[in-house]
Amino acid sequence: MPLSPDEARRFADLLESHAEPLTARWTELVVASLRGRLSGAELHRQTTDLRRGFQSALSAGAIEVTDGAADELRAQLSELSSNRARQGFTATETAISIYALKEAVLDVIGDGDDALRLYVAFSAFVDRAALFTFDSYVRIRESLIADQAEQLLELSTPVVKLWEGVVAVPLVGTLDSARAQVVMERLLQTLVDTSSPYAIIDITGVPAVDTQVAQHILKTVVAARLMGADCIISGIRPQIAQTIVALGIEFGDIATKASLADALRYVLSRNGNKSSRS
Repeated sequence: MPLSPDEARRFADLLESHAEPLTARWTELVVASLRGRLSGAELHRQTTDLRRGFQSALSAGAIEVTDGAADELRAQLSELSSNRARQGFTATETAISIYALKEAVLDVIGDGDDALRLYVAFSAFVDRAALFTFDSYVRIRESLIADQAEQLLELSTPVVKLWEGVVAVPLVGTLDSARAQVVMERLLQTLVDTSSPYAIIDITGVPAVDTQVAQHILKTVVAARLMGADCIISGIRPQIAQTIVALGIEFGDIATKASLADALRYVLSRNGNKSSRS
């Protein structure tokens, strides 16, 4: 049973007239649900602001959280979801912080059939606010996870300058399509930025090379060649060499070396330089 505009304003008056005890009880319930992971002072500030947000929306006649009169309240709920997602709280813990308002209100609403009916209608309003908070949390959390995954992907595909005119991509872990695309983009951009004629793709840290991984590497080599750079593949361990032969993978005229050091020596020799062995 939704609130009517008049009932919403009556509840706004109730929230205002019992502001202190209601906020104190609400804070107490939230502190218990979060098991001390946020300070009581911080939670008291949050519940005070949220109580004012609910009061403002209801006094303006909002009967749904989606109403224009509840814009400020929705902004507060979204901010709460964002902060809790970044602090590592769960979506359930975040929603419970809103649901706790119902129990706090129950302590101050009084008795009687009218009070009970009003409470039921207000409970539905709070439920929808908690669901909005839950949905906001999920969207924000998914965005955070996507950003973190992208950052990890970039960190796992560094392109380093080994020598004047020589850059290297040390690959570690599995090379899937998404990561291969990042490798290609970062390598090509580095080749442009440094005007390097040589690129070493080191697969020492790749646990296994199958047909798909080989295809990703070959595409990266072709793309680099189109930019005018020669590629050398290093890190061909005996086990990987056997796998490549067994799979019938052909690297064609691409130079391959057993180690990154061998690849660098090869590039320097082609460049007319000499490298000393220690």
